[in-house]
This record gives sequence, structure tokens and C-alpha cells, in this order.
Amino acid sequence: MLENILEKIETLPPLPQTILEIETFRKQNNQEPDELVKIAEKDPLCVATLLKISNSSFFGFNSKIETVKRVINLLGINFTIYVAIKEAIDSVLKIDLYPYGIKCEDFTKITHISLRFLDLWITKKDREFKDEVLLACLLHETGKFLLSETVVNRGLLDEFKQRIDSGEEVSKVEKELLEVTTHKVTAEIFRYWNFNNNLIEIIEFVDDINSCSEKNREKCQILDIIRTLFDMKNFLSEENKQKALQKAKEYNFDIEYLNYAIQSIKN
Repeated sequence: MLENILEKIETLPPLPQTILEIETFRKQNNQEPDELVKIAEKDPLCVATLLKISNSSFFGFNSKIETVKRVINLLGINFTIYVAIKEAIDSVLKIDLYPYGIKCEDFTKITHISLRFLDLWITKKDREFKDEVLLACLLHETGKFLLSETVVNRGLLDEFKQRIDSGEEVSKVEKELLEVTTHKVTAEIFRYWNFNNNLIEIIEFVDDINSCSEKNREKCQILDIIRTLFDMKNFLSEENKQKALQKAKEYNFDIEYLNYAIQSIKN
């Protein structure tokens, strides 16, 4: 099954040049907002996407946002970068998530909320650490788009959706029916698009954290807690909160700070 999915990945179009330039900008030590504005404004679709997202009800700004510069001023450089990359990838993978029982707009909303939560939780980490984990948080579910298509094409829709809707663990259902998980597929997609190796590893081993390298293990553990809390069907539920707190204890994380971030994002 993985070989078939790898073949599908190799047919994906390249990411827009603008996104490649934004990714290069993201890695720079000195980031000037005006430089990011110039990069984004080369691509009308990127501009339209940033304006659409910033003017959505999710942010609830009082006045209409009409320029990329204003978007950056309000959302910050990093959040603007993350949104641009995420939306560009979603535009390439134009597949619905019906097998997972979630609409694409809800998927995007939950992803953005998880990003805000993570920013609250790991606020004391240095910039490089935060950037890698935040980007992994934003992109780690990308593989679901290809797996959704695979479920339908393989005639597995009814069984897959029934098991997901019944509350079975998503990665377990994927492994048993598709022989591969979302995170493995996501890692292969980003490997194909030549993304940063650290980002790929953080995502790839979230289902097998002991196989992750020592330098990325803490980031992988954080992502595991994020995917537990923000499960697409029952995000931020009390059950998921308790599961996440239990994992945090096992990973020797500060429970008090995690609890604070959970309550803050709920409020």
C-alpha cells in the first residue's frame, strides 16, 4: 500500500515558487517584514489567501484587512508564514476529508486553534525550537488528504468511516486498513517536496517516538500531545485532555503549564 501512495506522491505538482521563497525566508536569522511582503505580493493567489484568512470570523478583527503588510502587523511574521505555507499545500491537495468525518473548513479551523494553543504552551522555548514544532503542528495531518482518496479508491469508505465514527483510534484504523498512517504519508510528502529534515522526522515518528532521534524527541513528544488534544472528531474534549495530561506526565513535561495553556485556549 505504501508503494502505491509513494507513486501518488510523485505525481504531485511542485509547490508554488512563492512558498519556496517563504520557506527560505523562514530560515533566515534576520527577518524583515517588508521582505516577506515583497515575496508574498509576487503571487496574487498568496495575497488573496492571506487576506481571506485574516478577514475570516476566526480572527474577528473589527476592520477589513486589505494589505499583506497589515496582515503581518496583526498576525505576526511567523503566523503569516505558517498560514501561507499551509494554504498553499491545501490548494495542491484538493481532496475532501469525508472518510474522516470532518469538513475541510473545520479541519483548518482546528489546525489554527492548535497553533495558537501551542504558541501559548511552549512560549519559553527558543525561536528555532518553536518554529520547527509550530510548523510540524500546522502540517502534520496533511497526509489525511491522500489517505482519504486512497480509502475511496480502494472501496474501503464504509468500513473506514464506520470505525472512525465509532471512536476507534485513527492511526490504528489507518494501519489496519491501509497499512500506513497519516504521519508516515505526511513525512513522505514533505520528503518529496524537500522540506527540512528535522520537520520530516518530528512528523514521521509521532507514532513511534522511541525511533525518533534524541535531538528531535522532545518536539515529537509535544506533537504527540497536540494530536491527542486536537483529535479532529473530539478536539479539546475532557477525555482527550486527560489523555494528553497523562502523556505529558510520561514525558516529564510541566503539567501545570500545559493545564494553563489548555484552559486559556478553551476560554
